[in-house]
Amino acid sequence: MVHQHGDEHDIPQEHRINRHGAWLPADHRVQHEWLKTQIEHVDKAGKKDLIPVLQEFKELIEGNSRIYMYFNQMWEEIPLKKPYNKDPTGTKRQIRDYRHMLAVLNHIFTQAPQWTDAAFGVGMVGVPMVGIFDYVMATPSGHAAFLDPEVNKMMKKILNEWGKFLKSPKSAEVLASHKQGWFSEHGLKDLMEVANAPLKTSHRFEDMYVCDPSAAHYGFTSWDDFFTRQLREDARPVASPNDDNVIANACESKVYNVARNAKLRDRFWIKAQPYSVLDMLGHDPLAAQFDGATIYQAFLSALSYHRWHSPVSGRIVRAFVKDGTYFSEPLFEGPAGGYVEGEKSTQKPGEIDTRGISVAQGYLTALATRAVIFIQADNPAIGLMAFVGVGMDEVSTCEITVQQGQSVRKGDQIGMFHFGGSSHCLLFRAGVPVDGFPTPGREENVPVRGQVAVVKGR
Repeated sequence: MVHQHGDEHDIPQEHRINRHGAWLPADHRVQHEWLKTQIEHVDKAGKKDLIPVLQEFKELIEGNSRIYMYFNQMWEEIPLKKPYNKDPTGTKRQIRDYRHMLAVLNHIFTQAPQWTDAAFGVGMVGVPMVGIFDYVMATPSGHAAFLDPEVNKMMKKILNEWGKFLKSPKSAEVLASHKQGWFSEHGLKDLMEVANAPLKTSHRFEDMYVCDPSAAHYGFTSWDDFFTRQLREDARPVASPNDDNVIANACESKVYNVARNAKLRDRFWIKAQPYSVLDMLGHDPLAAQFDGATIYQAFLSALSYHRWHSPVSGRIVRAFVKDGTYFSEPLFEGPAGGYVEGEKSTQKPGEIDTRGISVAQGYLTALATRAVIFIQADNPAIGLMAFVGVGMDEVSTCEITVQQGQSVRKGDQIGMFHFGGSSHCLLFRAGVPVDGFPTPGREENVPVRGQVAVVKGR
């Protein structure tokens, strides 16, 4: 199953990385090549004035002793050995310090994410800022920095500024048919392979999504307009619309985990990444009702659909966005070694897990910026349930499109991720007889609005 073009070509084992959602290429050499190209452009262009928000970031770093220490040390803590010190072309460790980091950010903020055509070694999918922070996030100083409240407040401002560009007409330039365009031959092929796989259909892009293929950029006005594209109503039918015992899938997504008897409070930062319900639900008073919850988590593909739909018919009890971290990953992904259930890491003590933040999905549910929506289901066998949309990295803008007190039908839109997506969770209270979830390890996405579980009536 392709997640982006080139994943199917022969990638040497030392360069292959399992990336949930394909936000970065599976072939680590592509990421190195992309970053090398950005750095070469910056270095040749010479010093340029930083855009105002990055100048503010520079002043925060240099004006705060704690943050200044973090952003100096994080680059120094990357191990000075393969594969961290050089890319496959022999280039030395590429970003040298926080000043160089700011210069590269200054450059990438003038462009939208391009299509990754890995077989040609060009472009990048989804999250270019993670391409810059990939190794430093897993260092001790990077871990401390990206947990720091002042740093995260600044990151939110930076991402909001980039978000303005990604909503601009200029950002639509990557929605074209050239090799780095999302509507290139390989781009369309792989977008539709991912979209058609769940229901084994053979739709064209214009059959699946609301667009105008005769217009420039398929009628999309910006990068964000493309990423939040709408499905045609008949492309994803609602599962058993008249049967409230059937739970609909809230997001087009791949199964990550199913957990039973989740504790109200747990040590979410350890290797096993147990769910900590109180933290997931933003310490909301309603969280206490979910002690011992059943939790279903699935992650979104970079190539897929990013709107959320109600899993049940009912009433919106509460809906809010909880601000959190943007680039935090747990230290078990860094020098201490890493393990995720079902996946073995090959890293040794003192090394960084090159799979990075993408395998910290459980950890992110407690700390990352996230949308929390409580729904009182019409089905009394379900009662109060919760949806959590978890942002990741620069993909942390969560928009809720329903309001407290609003009635929703199963399959109705309740919100969306902007500029991409990360993962989502469904929480059912202890005692709710919910079962039949898809099995983790399933290759293709579970279709949005399709059946994801069944509740046996009491």
